[in-house]
Amino acid sequence: MAKKDYTGLTRNILELVGGKENINSVFHCVTRLRFKLKDEKLAKTEEIKNLDGVVTVMQSGGQYQVVIGNHVPDVYATFLEVANISATTNDDSSSNEKVGVGAKFIDMISGVFTPILGVLAATGMIKGFAALILALGWVSATSGTYNLLNIAGDGLFNFLPIFLGYTAMKKFGGTPFIGMAIAAALVHPTLTTLTTGDPLYTLFKGSLFQSDIRITFLGIPVIMMSYASSVIPILVSAFFAAKVEKGFKKIIPDVVKTFIVPFLTIMVMVPLTFLVIGPVSTWAGTLLGAATLWVYKLSPVIAGLIIGGFWQIFVIFGLHWGLVPIAINNLTTLHYDPVLATTVMVCFAQIGAVLAVMLKTKNKGLKSLSVPAFISGIFGVTEPAIYGITLPLKKPFIMSCIGGAVGGGIIAATAGKLWMFGGMGIFVFPAFIKPGASLDMSFYGAIIALVAGFAVAFILTYLFGFKDPASKEKTANEPKKEKVFDKNRIQEVASPLKGKVIPLNQVEDAAFSSEALGKGIAIEPTEGRVVSPVNGVVTTLFKTKHAIGITSDNGVEILIHIGMDTVKLEGEPFTAHIQQGDSVKVGDLLVEFDIAKIKAAGLEVTTPVIITNSGDYAEINPTANKAIEQKETLLTICG
Repeated sequence: MAKKDYTGLTRNILELVGGKENINSVFHCVTRLRFKLKDEKLAKTEEIKNLDGVVTVMQSGGQYQVVIGNHVPDVYATFLEVANISATTNDDSSSNEKVGVGAKFIDMISGVFTPILGVLAATGMIKGFAALILALGWVSATSGTYNLLNIAGDGLFNFLPIFLGYTAMKKFGGTPFIGMAIAAALVHPTLTTLTTGDPLYTLFKGSLFQSDIRITFLGIPVIMMSYASSVIPILVSAFFAAKVEKGFKKIIPDVVKTFIVPFLTIMVMVPLTFLVIGPVSTWAGTLLGAATLWVYKLSPVIAGLIIGGFWQIFVIFGLHWGLVPIAINNLTTLHYDPVLATTVMVCFAQIGAVLAVMLKTKNKGLKSLSVPAFISGIFGVTEPAIYGITLPLKKPFIMSCIGGAVGGGIIAATAGKLWMFGGMGIFVFPAFIKPGASLDMSFYGAIIALVAGFAVAFILTYLFGFKDPASKEKTANEPKKEKVFDKNRIQEVASPLKGKVIPLNQVEDAAFSSEALGKGIAIEPTEGRVVSPVNGVVTTLFKTKHAIGITSDNGVEILIHIGMDTVKLEGEPFTAHIQQGDSVKVGDLLVEFDIAKIKAAGLEVTTPVIITNSGDYAEINPTANKAIEQKETLLTICG
């Protein structure tokens, strides 16, 4: 099957989020493009939601999330090509939005863990599969088959600091390979030989932090610990390493910067990590794991009910990222995690509600949408079900949360534990098997939780129902009610430019020529002056001044996009004479631009003039003239 082309969709998304110049960074998770925008107010959220190929838009935790679906990796790859950007483009500090401490923490955690979640889940599934075939007696613990599979699954988790060293340094603005080098030192095989033998002396005797000292560095005692599979030490180390690297870059001459900066950064950070950061953060991780377990044990069932019931809401708002590092830390310090264990069956409660909708609805479109959403949910991907079906219908989403609470409570009641970071949906069951052990109540409890959560959500949704969109549909014999336009209502949009008139379908940029952004016309300007085409308000002025949005006093929304890809010029050829929010009259000077500079950069000056709310009008008729002067009628709007 030929790969689908997402160029048109990604061009539209790029334009509607405010262009490249409004993007600090972009990455993706299982189903979403996650943007960090400089100014979220510039993004046209409702228009993005209405794009074919977009499920919905969520704004949470300092992120602008465009929900795409299971094919988001292909959309993401195309987006990077179309926008000509990398996954991280600019410093987040340039954002105009004030972000709270909680949002910054969630953004940091998601930025560090998201790039490796897929492979982390995949290797967890392999390890879980090895545990399953061992528990079923299909292989022995000494067999090569079991051990090779276990190694394949355990390798990433054992050397997790190296992977996190890369992603954390990249997130903190440092060189990723320096982070990997620091992390590799933490898991170097030689370290195991340094923790044997009689200690030189012991520190903190009789306390929680008692430590045997076997080696010193420049006379300073080194507290040796195992950093395999650890999380917190490398995150803290990478945070400081990025700052140290930036400091050295400022003082080291360019001619030797390439190797001297990494040399000095590693020379400083590796000893500092072993001497201070590693031990302190390891103790902190141990305390965090113990505290989490203590809180959980106060009432496991209540904890399971709350976490399972609210998990989908946490995911919607991005708050679940706060629990991910806790779970991984628990796996490191406790060798199991009971927290995320209460959430993994929530997806089956969600598809239980979806199945009830599918069986009960009379709306053919909703019924057909339910089928792929149900299948996707079986494998743990529930965004299409949530955003496409249950959340818009409201009641089914509430019922799925109740089902999730029931499932979470059952897992807690049966002492359910995740012994590895595994897959989602049906692939998570092997993660409930302790490596080397037989099947126990933790595994069977997960199955009971699946059935109970699914059944509760299905029954409640089916019994209490929902407002079926089919009730609003007309019968086959009833004529379809068309939108009524007043064709006698005529509005005119004057030309903002002097130049040659070009039909919109001849513009090279598909986002404009396809009329995806609205109907209109284009002008090849002969003079670098843009004036207001209507009486109204300047609703958008891009930072690079290459595009202006105006809303007329009568509600016509107009986009004037000067040239093609001129955002690359970063505002250099443009001079703005207005500000966002200014009131303007027909003929008022908006922007001046240098045609020669734009052409010298190899870019087109063809300027589309688009009515972005075209759907509100019956007809939009462009002028028949081949050339036009400023303030002459360019577009006639009927309706």
